[in-house]
Amino acid sequence: MTKTIVLTGASDGIGAAAARQLKAKDHHVVLVGRSKEKTEKLARELDAPYHLADFTKLRDVERLATELDAYPTIDVLANNAGGIMGNREVTEDGFEKTFQVNHLAGFHLTKLLLPKLIASKAKVIQTSSEAANLFGKTFDINDLNNEGNYSATNAYGNGKLANIYFTWELQNRYVAKGISAVAFHPGVVRTSFASETNHFMRFMYHTPLKYLITITPEKSAEALVALIEGTPGVDWEPGGVYSKGQPMRVQAIDDGTTAKLLWEKSEEMLSTLSSYKK
Repeated sequence: MTKTIVLTGASDGIGAAAARQLKAKDHHVVLVGRSKEKTEKLARELDAPYHLADFTKLRDVERLATELDAYPTIDVLANNAGGIMGNREVTEDGFEKTFQVNHLAGFHLTKLLLPKLIASKAKVIQTSSEAANLFGKTFDINDLNNEGNYSATNAYGNGKLANIYFTWELQNRYVAKGISAVAFHPGVVRTSFASETNHFMRFMYHTPLKYLITITPEKSAEALVALIEGTPGVDWEPGGVYSKGQPMRVQAIDDGTTAKLLWEKSEEMLSTLSSYKK
């Protein structure tokens, strides 16, 4: 059955590869990308609609939500945009860049689209990462802007752990209304990832070393496509976190308190925006 699939981070890497695979299966793919040149090029290739948004600007996210709300249904929202940054930066919205791009922008977009997602009984998929386990050990619910002890990897790990907490809380709050949420680790993928950082990951991803430690975007995209096409409760467990098609162990233990607090604090942060409506 053809689905309308909104795919952020679609102009490159995993997102672009997934878009091609989904289009080949006759799904209605809606591309969202930051790069005008790359997104338009892929849209022409796939004859697919596209929208532009820079997740370092929450006004872009709000415009994007208005544009996406025009679609009759949204069967799948794949929050795939994200990345690791370099030195600590604060966006024009007043939030630490890594946290905003990896969590807050996707959270904002999802909340703005909730009426449409509920009406469509949608799946909401977060591209998280094993980095949540490797580097998310410093997660501090009272320091979401990463003001203390900042490092690129810690901020990235915290952002990816936030993706998981968001998945858990979204599932908890909206399961009765038909939402099915899931997160996954895409693998160590041969993409433009880490191009904005001065961390050692840039060396790993942008030198010949990458051919030894990474998989292709096409291989990684297969995991995303499987979640998109899969049936919640049959092919994957709603509220679950997956890696290579299997449940991924999340080292952070949460009785629901941290996930709930993250949701509330994310809303509180967004409430500083004049346009935000809870």
